[in-house]
Amino acid sequence: MALLTNKNNEDEEAFVSDFHFPTSKKALVIFTRFPELGKCKTRLAATIGDESALQVFKALITHTDSMVKRLSVDKFVYYTEAIHKNDTWDNELYQKRLQAGEDLGARMQNAFGDLFGFGYEKVVIIGTDLYDLNTTDLEKAFTALESSNFVVGPAEDGGYYLLGMRKLKPELFRNKEWGASSVLAQTLANLEDESFVTLDVRNDIDYYEDMKDIPSLNKLVGNIQSKE
Repeated sequence: MALLTNKNNEDEEAFVSDFHFPTSKKALVIFTRFPELGKCKTRLAATIGDESALQVFKALITHTDSMVKRLSVDKFVYYTEAIHKNDTWDNELYQKRLQAGEDLGARMQNAFGDLFGFGYEKVVIIGTDLYDLNTTDLEKAFTALESSNFVVGPAEDGGYYLLGMRKLKPELFRNKEWGASSVLAQTLANLEDESFVTLDVRNDIDYYEDMKDIPSLNKLVGNIQSKE
């Protein structure tokens, strides 16, 4: 598996570039990391163990890929650490870039800034933590941006699973305790004077309780090793 790092960077310019020709006015950003044992879904791993958490994360990535590949938009995968050429994300379908910024807010703001700089007019960002997110949800998000400047997908835990916009609004990415239950309310407060749409509430997979009623994910779990 080739990584674009200092040890294997012969094709880096092809994957990390500041120049891009949009083929659509719409872009989807997927924030993710490469699935590695002990480095992903750590809150979930506290209950089900590192190996099971890794398998669940891989399943969530596969689900996300199958859901978004049919969308008629340009697609970008933003990795946390290193860009991987040969992984689930098909190089023919996804532009691959690195996240940049000190916290999640800064990284999202920079990603939106990148794509607006490329010339996109409607940009939506998601992660890879949702099993009940579907293609229709994403289509609704882009449709909402036809008449509103912003769209938000509320998560059950008080955050959001999707954010879309037609213009950059830096306030959305500042003064937030990322991961806390206050993020959604703070974000909607930032949008009080803007036109925005909220989508259906969805459940992201952070803890075992979030997935215990999903058979296809539960079958990936071995003996639960609670550390509580």
